[in-house]
Amino acid sequence: MTRMQNLVAVGDNCLDAYLSHGLLTVGGNALNVAAQWRRSGLAARYFGAVGEDPEGEVVLAGLASVGLSPDDVERLPGDTAVTLLREESGDRKFLHESFGVGENYMPSAEHYALVARADWVHLGTNANKDLVRRLVADHVPFSVDLSTAHLALPLEGVPLLFASGPDAADAPVEPLLTALRAAGAGQVVLTCGRRGSYFDDGASVVHAPATLIDVVDTCGAGDSFIATFLTGFHFDGLRAVDALQKASIAAAQTCTHLGGFPQEPRPLPGWLPAKYASFITDPQGA
Repeated sequence: MTRMQNLVAVGDNCLDAYLSHGLLTVGGNALNVAAQWRRSGLAARYFGAVGEDPEGEVVLAGLASVGLSPDDVERLPGDTAVTLLREESGDRKFLHESFGVGENYMPSAEHYALVARADWVHLGTNANKDLVRRLVADHVPFSVDLSTAHLALPLEGVPLLFASGPDAADAPVEPLLTALRAAGAGQVVLTCGRRGSYFDDGASVVHAPATLIDVVDTCGAGDSFIATFLTGFHFDGLRAVDALQKASIAAAQTCTHLGGFPQEPRPLPGWLPAKYASFITDPQGA
């Protein structure tokens, strides 16, 4: 594999609280992508923000555990992003999701100068619109994860975007692919759950099946997909269909453990349920 020395992920991070398990993991699309790059031996960096709170300390320790630098993360007054999850009948229920001080994150001037020199930049979900426009204007090679907010960002001139598409077999993907490319994206990757993934470069659309596996947790599977596709397609010379298939395998592997990248989950500290008590109810709603 080609070893890039200048990969950068920018944007969201979060602390995932698995209330049913009493455990915490560190994640967020941009942070997970950078973590997966680092785990692959690539010299990646992550730029984002956490609050001046205990949650922020946990996030910084988590990213440091995979070789990302806490010095690249800004500490801002306010709360770190937190997601509260509970399992009910085998499904995940989101009790609360806060983007915290990382919402609408814009790198400092010093950090942006580093971002603009990257060989590739990936923006996490809920990216800053002005940051997207600035990267386009500065001709920086980058991708962005739209998730399900398909047209929430300005897409004119965006080289590559990732989006979540329909997983029902009878739902056509072409209208969404067409809409995203018509909005200005150069290339589009659409992930559609068990249905697999699609790549559209304007000339053709290719498909790769999903890799099925016994799922422990789907958190971060899409982020592993993104990290693997980007390196495979843009830097390792893989054809789009082969990069999709390799990314599918990576996503499936992530589903075998809690969290968006392999880490030692931390016990849920007593202060966290107390802090977010208003969002936490028992399964009967009491």
